[in-house]
Amino acid sequence: MPELAAHVRDVPVNQIREITEAAWATPGAIVLSIGEPGFALPRHVLEAGMACLDRDETNYTPNAGIPALREAFAARFRERNGVDIGSERVYIVDGAQQGLHLAMSLLLSPGDEILIPNPGYPTFAMTSRLLHGVPVGYPLYPEHDFQPRIEDIEALITPRTRVLILNSPSNPLGAVLGEELTRNMVELAQRHDLWIISDECYEAFTYDVPHVSPARFDSDVPGEARVFTSLTLSKTYGLTGLRIGALVCPPGLERKMNNVMESIVSCVASPSQYAAIAALTGPQDYVSHAHAHYRANRDSASAILESKGIPFLSAQGAFYLWADVSHVSGGDVRSWVRTFLADSGVSFAPGTAFGSIGEGWIRIALCAAQEDLVEGLGRLPSRS
Repeated sequence: MPELAAHVRDVPVNQIREITEAAWATPGAIVLSIGEPGFALPRHVLEAGMACLDRDETNYTPNAGIPALREAFAARFRERNGVDIGSERVYIVDGAQQGLHLAMSLLLSPGDEILIPNPGYPTFAMTSRLLHGVPVGYPLYPEHDFQPRIEDIEALITPRTRVLILNSPSNPLGAVLGEELTRNMVELAQRHDLWIISDECYEAFTYDVPHVSPARFDSDVPGEARVFTSLTLSKTYGLTGLRIGALVCPPGLERKMNNVMESIVSCVASPSQYAAIAALTGPQDYVSHAHAHYRANRDSASAILESKGIPFLSAQGAFYLWADVSHVSGGDVRSWVRTFLADSGVSFAPGTAFGSIGEGWIRIALCAAQEDLVEGLGRLPSRS
Protein backbone atom coordinates (compact mmCIF):
# COMPACT_ATOMS: atom_id res chain seq x y z
CA MET A 1 0.00 0.00 0.00
CA PRO A 2 1.14 3.66 -0.27
CA GLU A 3 3.15 5.03 2.67
CA LEU A 4 1.60 7.12 5.37
CA ALA A 5 2.60 10.77 5.60
CA ALA A 6 6.03 11.30 7.19
CA HIS A 7 4.67 13.43 10.02
CA VAL A 8 2.39 10.54 11.04
CA ARG A 9 5.15 7.92 10.81
CA ASP A 10 7.30 10.05 13.14
CA VAL A 11 4.73 10.34 15.95
CA PRO A 12 6.16 8.33 18.88
CA VAL A 13 4.36 5.67 20.88
CA ASN A 14 2.52 7.01 23.93
CA GLN A 15 4.36 5.21 26.72
CA ILE A 16 1.52 5.86 29.19
CA ARG A 17 -0.88 3.86 27.06
CA GLU A 18 1.79 1.27 26.38
CA ILE A 19 2.25 0.35 30.05
CA THR A 20 -1.42 0.84 30.98
CA GLU A 21 -2.70 -1.49 28.27
CA ALA A 22 -0.14 -4.06 29.43
CA ALA A 23 -1.49 -3.62 32.98
CA TRP A 24 -5.11 -4.00 31.85
CA ALA A 25 -4.08 -7.30 30.26
CA THR A 26 -2.44 -8.48 33.51
CA PRO A 27 -4.90 -10.26 35.84
CA GLY A 28 -5.08 -8.62 39.26
CA ALA A 29 -2.76 -5.74 38.38
CA ILE A 30 -2.85 -2.54 40.43
CA VAL A 31 -3.02 0.19 37.80
CA LEU A 32 -1.30 3.39 38.96
CA SER A 33 -0.20 4.47 35.50
CA ILE A 34 -3.22 6.40 34.21
CA GLY A 35 -5.19 9.39 35.51
CA GLU A 36 -8.71 7.99 35.49
CA PRO A 37 -11.06 9.21 38.26
CA GLY A 38 -12.80 6.24 39.85
CA PHE A 39 -15.91 7.69 41.50
CA ALA A 40 -19.49 7.18 40.36
CA LEU A 41 -20.80 10.17 38.45
CA PRO A 42 -23.37 12.38 40.19
CA ARG A 43 -26.88 11.27 39.37
CA HIS A 44 -28.04 14.70 38.24
CA VAL A 45 -25.28 14.75 35.61
CA LEU A 46 -26.25 11.34 34.23
CA GLU A 47 -29.93 12.27 34.20
CA ALA A 48 -29.26 15.46 32.24
CA GLY A 49 -27.53 13.47 29.49
CA MET A 50 -30.24 10.82 29.45
CA ALA A 51 -33.01 13.42 29.36
CA CYS A 52 -31.43 14.90 26.23
CA LEU A 53 -31.71 11.50 24.54
CA ASP A 54 -35.23 10.89 25.87
CA ARG A 55 -36.49 14.09 24.23
CA ASP A 56 -34.58 13.18 21.05
CA GLU A 57 -32.53 16.37 21.13
CA THR A 58 -29.88 14.83 18.90
CA ASN A 59 -29.53 17.37 16.11
CA TYR A 60 -26.58 19.64 15.43
CA THR A 61 -25.84 22.32 17.98
CA PRO A 62 -24.07 25.60 17.11
CA ASN A 63 -20.41 25.09 16.22
CA ALA A 64 -19.29 26.80 19.41
CA GLY A 65 -21.67 24.84 21.63
CA ILE A 66 -25.01 25.27 23.41
CA PRO A 67 -25.22 28.89 24.65
CA ALA A 68 -26.09 27.85 28.22
CA LEU A 69 -22.97 25.67 28.43
CA ARG A 70 -20.72 28.40 27.03
CA GLU A 71 -22.05 30.77 29.68
CA ALA A 72 -21.61 28.16 32.43
CA PHE A 73 -17.94 27.75 31.50
CA ALA A 74 -17.50 31.53 31.28
CA ALA A 75 -19.11 32.03 34.69
CA ARG A 76 -16.83 29.44 36.28
CA PHE A 77 -13.79 31.04 34.63
CA ARG A 78 -14.78 34.50 35.87
CA GLU A 79 -15.39 33.24 39.39
CA ARG A 80 -12.21 31.17 39.72
CA ASN A 81 -9.76 33.38 37.86
CA GLY A 82 -11.09 36.92 38.21
CA VAL A 83 -11.02 37.36 34.43
CA ASP A 84 -14.03 39.16 32.97
CA ILE A 85 -14.71 37.06 29.89
CA GLY A 86 -17.96 36.74 27.98
CA SER A 87 -19.38 33.47 26.68
CA GLU A 88 -18.54 34.51 23.11
CA ARG A 89 -14.91 33.59 23.86
CA VAL A 90 -15.77 30.06 25.00
CA TYR A 91 -15.81 27.18 22.49
CA ILE A 92 -17.10 23.77 23.54
CA VAL A 93 -14.72 21.02 22.44
CA ASP A 94 -14.63 17.25 22.40
CA GLY A 95 -12.34 17.04 25.42
CA ALA A 96 -9.27 19.09 26.30
CA GLN A 97 -7.14 17.20 23.79
CA GLN A 98 -9.27 18.51 20.96
CA GLY A 99 -9.02 21.99 22.45
CA LEU A 100 -5.22 21.73 22.26
CA HIS A 101 -5.47 20.50 18.68
CA LEU A 102 -7.76 23.37 17.70
CA ALA A 103 -5.49 25.97 19.27
CA MET A 104 -2.39 24.56 17.58
CA SER A 105 -4.29 24.38 14.27
CA LEU A 106 -4.90 28.12 14.51
CA LEU A 107 -1.36 29.04 15.54
CA LEU A 108 1.16 26.73 13.85
CA SER A 109 2.29 26.82 10.24
CA PRO A 110 4.59 24.08 8.88
CA GLY A 111 8.02 24.39 10.47
CA ASP A 112 6.90 26.70 13.29
CA GLU A 113 8.36 25.91 16.70
CA ILE A 114 6.30 25.38 19.84
CA LEU A 115 7.90 25.43 23.28
CA ILE A 116 6.70 22.55 25.46
CA PRO A 117 7.67 21.52 29.01
CA ASN A 118 10.19 18.70 29.49
CA PRO A 119 8.89 16.76 31.40
CA GLY A 120 5.43 17.49 30.03
CA TYR A 121 2.31 15.78 28.80
CA PRO A 122 3.23 13.72 25.71
CA THR A 123 0.45 14.90 23.41
CA PHE A 124 1.92 18.42 23.41
CA ALA A 125 4.66 17.04 21.15
CA MET A 126 2.48 14.48 19.37
CA THR A 127 -0.20 16.99 18.36
CA SER A 128 2.23 19.65 17.19
CA ARG A 129 4.05 17.10 15.02
CA LEU A 130 0.76 16.04 13.43
CA LEU A 131 0.25 19.69 12.49
CA HIS A 132 3.75 19.94 10.95
CA GLY A 133 5.04 21.98 13.88
CA VAL A 134 8.37 21.48 15.63
CA PRO A 135 8.15 20.82 19.40
CA VAL A 136 11.07 22.23 21.38
CA GLY A 137 11.32 21.12 25.00
CA TYR A 138 12.12 23.69 27.67
CA PRO A 139 13.80 22.09 30.69
CA LEU A 140 12.25 21.56 34.09
CA TYR A 141 15.11 20.44 36.31
CA PRO A 142 14.95 18.55 39.63
CA GLU A 143 17.35 21.04 41.21
CA HIS A 144 14.82 23.81 40.55
CA ASP A 145 11.84 21.78 41.82
CA PHE A 146 10.82 21.21 38.20
CA GLN A 147 9.77 24.86 37.85
CA PRO A 148 10.48 26.61 34.54
CA ARG A 149 13.07 29.38 34.43
CA ILE A 150 12.66 32.41 32.20
CA GLU A 151 16.31 32.33 31.11
CA ASP A 152 16.10 28.69 30.03
CA ILE A 153 13.05 29.36 27.89
CA GLU A 154 14.35 32.61 26.45
CA ALA A 155 17.54 30.85 25.30
CA LEU A 156 15.42 28.52 23.11
CA ILE A 157 13.44 31.22 21.28
CA THR A 158 14.25 31.58 17.58
CA PRO A 159 12.63 33.47 14.69
CA ARG A 160 10.51 30.35 14.10
CA THR A 161 9.10 30.19 17.65
CA ARG A 162 5.38 30.88 17.70
CA VAL A 163 3.82 29.28 20.78
CA LEU A 164 4.62 28.68 24.44
CA ILE A 165 2.70 25.93 26.25
CA LEU A 166 2.16 26.25 29.99
CA ASN A 167 0.63 23.51 32.15
CA SER A 168 -0.33 24.24 35.74
CA PRO A 169 -1.11 22.20 37.75
CA SER A 170 1.30 19.98 35.87
CA ASN A 171 0.75 16.54 34.49
CA PRO A 172 3.00 14.62 35.28
CA LEU A 173 4.67 16.65 38.03
CA GLY A 174 1.92 17.96 40.29
CA ALA A 175 3.83 21.28 40.25
CA VAL A 176 1.92 24.57 40.32
CA LEU A 177 3.10 27.89 38.86
CA GLY A 178 2.90 30.75 41.35
CA GLU A 179 1.55 34.20 40.58
CA GLU A 180 4.87 35.93 40.00
CA LEU A 181 6.22 33.20 37.71
CA THR A 182 2.96 33.07 35.75
CA ARG A 183 3.04 36.85 35.25
CA ASN A 184 6.67 36.60 34.13
CA MET A 185 5.75 33.92 31.59
CA VAL A 186 3.07 36.15 30.06
CA GLU A 187 5.53 39.06 29.94
CA LEU A 188 8.06 36.78 28.22
CA ALA A 189 5.47 35.92 25.57
CA GLN A 190 4.66 39.59 25.12
CA ARG A 191 8.35 40.51 24.66
CA HIS A 192 8.83 37.90 21.96
CA ASP A 193 5.33 38.14 20.44
CA LEU A 194 4.42 34.53 21.22
CA TRP A 195 1.06 32.91 21.68
CA ILE A 196 0.39 31.04 24.95
CA ILE A 197 -1.63 27.85 25.22
CA SER A 198 -2.40 27.24 28.88
CA ASP A 199 -3.43 23.67 29.72
CA GLU A 200 -5.49 23.95 32.93
CA CYS A 201 -7.07 20.49 33.06
CA TYR A 202 -6.34 20.15 36.79
CA GLU A 203 -7.29 23.68 37.89
CA ALA A 204 -9.81 22.35 40.41
CA PHE A 205 -7.17 20.39 42.33
CA THR A 206 -4.54 22.43 44.15
CA TYR A 207 -3.42 21.91 47.74
CA ASP A 208 -2.65 24.92 49.99
CA VAL A 209 -1.71 27.06 46.98
CA PRO A 210 -3.96 28.91 44.52
CA HIS A 211 -4.39 28.10 40.87
CA VAL A 212 -3.22 31.08 38.80
CA SER A 213 -4.34 31.29 35.18
CA PRO A 214 -2.10 33.16 32.70
CA ALA A 215 -5.29 34.76 31.37
CA ARG A 216 -5.25 36.99 34.47
CA PHE A 217 -2.27 38.86 33.01
CA ASP A 218 -3.32 38.90 29.36
CA SER A 219 -4.58 41.93 27.47
CA ASP A 220 -8.31 42.10 26.70
CA VAL A 221 -7.70 44.11 23.53
CA PRO A 222 -8.23 42.25 20.21
CA GLY A 223 -4.91 42.01 18.41
CA GLU A 224 -2.92 42.21 21.65
CA ALA A 225 -4.38 39.28 23.62
CA ARG A 226 -2.41 36.05 23.24
CA VAL A 227 -3.60 33.43 25.78
CA PHE A 228 -5.67 30.38 24.85
CA THR A 229 -6.93 28.40 27.87
CA SER A 230 -7.75 24.70 27.59
CA LEU A 231 -10.29 23.39 30.12
CA THR A 232 -11.95 20.03 30.65
CA LEU A 233 -14.60 18.36 32.78
CA SER A 234 -12.86 14.98 32.48
CA LYS A 235 -10.79 15.47 35.62
CA THR A 236 -12.94 17.90 37.59
CA TYR A 237 -16.15 15.86 37.35
CA GLY A 238 -14.88 12.48 36.15
CA LEU A 239 -16.52 12.86 32.71
CA THR A 240 -13.59 11.27 30.86
CA GLY A 241 -15.71 9.22 28.46
CA LEU A 242 -18.18 12.00 27.65
CA ARG A 243 -15.35 13.99 26.02
CA ILE A 244 -16.33 17.51 27.00
CA GLY A 245 -14.23 20.60 27.59
CA ALA A 246 -13.79 24.18 26.50
CA LEU A 247 -11.24 26.36 24.78
CA VAL A 248 -11.23 29.97 25.96
CA CYS A 249 -9.86 32.14 23.14
CA PRO A 250 -8.47 35.65 22.93
CA PRO A 251 -11.04 38.22 21.77
CA GLY A 252 -11.51 38.83 18.07
CA LEU A 253 -11.12 35.24 16.83
CA GLU A 254 -14.77 34.22 16.76
CA ARG A 255 -15.15 33.84 12.98
CA LYS A 256 -11.89 31.92 12.62
CA MET A 257 -12.79 29.61 15.50
CA ASN A 258 -16.18 28.76 13.99
CA ASN A 259 -14.51 27.88 10.69
CA VAL A 260 -11.97 25.62 12.37
CA MET A 261 -14.65 23.96 14.52
CA GLU A 262 -16.76 23.24 11.44
CA SER A 263 -13.87 21.66 9.58
CA ILE A 264 -12.73 19.40 12.44
CA VAL A 265 -15.75 18.40 14.55
CA SER A 266 -18.74 20.55 13.51
CA CYS A 267 -20.09 20.35 17.07
CA VAL A 268 -19.87 18.26 20.22
CA ALA A 269 -22.54 15.63 20.98
CA SER A 270 -25.56 17.26 22.60
CA PRO A 271 -26.03 14.70 25.46
CA SER A 272 -22.49 15.42 26.63
CA GLN A 273 -23.17 19.15 26.51
CA TYR A 274 -26.33 18.89 28.63
CA ALA A 275 -24.55 16.64 31.12
CA ALA A 276 -21.81 19.29 31.32
CA ILE A 277 -24.34 22.04 32.04
CA ALA A 278 -25.66 19.98 34.94
CA ALA A 279 -22.13 19.36 36.24
CA LEU A 280 -21.13 23.02 36.15
CA THR A 281 -24.36 24.51 37.50
CA GLY A 282 -25.54 21.80 39.91
CA PRO A 283 -24.26 20.57 43.30
CA GLN A 284 -20.47 20.46 43.58
CA ASP A 285 -20.20 17.58 46.07
CA TYR A 286 -18.32 15.42 43.55
CA VAL A 287 -15.53 17.98 43.22
CA SER A 288 -15.08 18.46 46.96
CA HIS A 289 -15.11 14.68 47.54
CA ALA A 290 -12.56 14.09 44.77
CA HIS A 291 -10.33 16.87 46.09
CA ALA A 292 -10.31 15.35 49.58
CA HIS A 293 -9.62 11.86 48.19
CA TYR A 294 -6.68 12.97 46.05
CA ARG A 295 -5.19 14.98 48.87
CA ALA A 296 -5.47 12.06 51.30
CA ASN A 297 -3.92 9.73 48.72
CA ARG A 298 -1.11 12.21 48.11
CA ASP A 299 -0.34 12.31 51.81
CA SER A 300 -0.44 8.52 52.19
CA ALA A 301 1.74 7.96 49.13
CA SER A 302 4.22 10.61 50.29
CA ALA A 303 4.58 8.89 53.65
CA ILE A 304 5.29 5.53 52.01
CA LEU A 305 7.91 7.00 49.66
CA GLU A 306 9.58 8.80 52.56
CA SER A 307 9.72 5.58 54.57
CA LYS A 308 11.44 3.86 51.65
CA GLY A 309 13.89 6.70 51.12
CA ILE A 310 12.60 7.33 47.58
CA PRO A 311 12.91 11.00 46.51
CA PHE A 312 9.78 12.61 45.10
CA LEU A 313 8.37 16.01 44.22
CA SER A 314 5.84 17.16 46.79
CA ALA A 315 2.70 17.66 44.70
CA GLN A 316 0.91 21.01 45.05
CA GLY A 317 -1.75 20.14 42.50
CA ALA A 318 -3.29 17.62 40.08
CA PHE A 319 -3.42 13.98 41.23
CA TYR A 320 0.04 12.61 40.56
CA LEU A 321 3.31 12.08 42.42
CA TRP A 322 6.62 12.26 40.58
CA ALA A 323 9.12 9.85 42.13
CA ASP A 324 12.79 9.04 41.51
CA VAL A 325 13.40 5.30 41.03
CA SER A 326 16.83 5.66 39.46
CA HIS A 327 18.24 3.40 42.18
CA VAL A 328 16.52 0.44 40.48
CA SER A 329 15.69 1.51 36.92
CA GLY A 330 19.22 1.10 35.56
CA GLY A 331 19.05 4.05 33.19
CA ASP A 332 16.06 2.66 31.27
CA VAL A 333 12.88 3.41 33.21
CA ARG A 334 10.65 2.50 30.27
CA SER A 335 11.92 -1.09 30.38
CA TRP A 336 11.93 -1.13 34.16
CA VAL A 337 8.21 -0.34 34.50
CA ARG A 338 7.40 -3.29 32.20
CA THR A 339 9.61 -5.60 34.26
CA PHE A 340 8.14 -4.29 37.52
CA LEU A 341 4.61 -4.88 36.24
CA ALA A 342 5.49 -8.46 35.29
CA ASP A 343 7.24 -9.16 38.60
CA SER A 344 5.09 -7.19 41.05
CA GLY A 345 1.73 -6.64 39.35
CA VAL A 346 1.83 -2.84 39.65
CA SER A 347 1.99 -0.31 36.79
CA PHE A 348 3.48 3.18 36.86
CA ALA A 349 3.95 5.58 33.95
CA PRO A 350 7.63 5.84 33.01
CA GLY A 351 9.11 9.32 33.27
CA THR A 352 10.42 9.09 29.71
CA ALA A 353 6.80 9.23 28.50
CA PHE A 354 7.01 12.92 29.38
CA GLY A 355 10.45 13.84 28.03
CA SER A 356 14.14 13.12 28.31
CA ILE A 357 14.46 14.70 31.77
CA GLY A 358 12.02 12.05 33.01
CA GLU A 359 14.60 9.28 32.75
CA GLY A 360 14.82 7.53 36.12
CA TRP A 361 11.46 8.89 37.32
CA ILE A 362 7.92 7.51 37.42
CA ARG A 363 4.51 9.17 37.57
CA ILE A 364 2.22 7.69 40.21
CA ALA A 365 -1.51 8.30 39.67
CA LEU A 366 -3.36 9.04 42.91
CA CYS A 367 -6.85 8.21 41.62
CA ALA A 368 -7.06 4.64 42.90
CA ALA A 369 -8.69 3.42 46.07
CA GLN A 370 -6.34 4.20 48.93
CA GLU A 371 -5.83 0.55 49.84
CA ASP A 372 -4.73 -0.24 46.26
CA LEU A 373 -2.39 2.76 46.21
CA VAL A 374 -0.82 1.79 49.53
CA GLU A 375 -0.45 -1.84 48.46
CA GLY A 376 1.06 -0.92 45.10
CA LEU A 377 3.58 1.53 46.51
CA GLY A 378 4.45 -0.93 49.24
CA ARG A 379 5.90 -3.21 46.56
CA LEU A 380 8.46 -0.63 45.45
CA PRO A 381 12.02 -1.51 46.46
CA SER A 382 13.47 0.80 49.09
CA ARG A 383 16.43 3.01 48.34
CA SER A 384 19.44 1.87 50.36
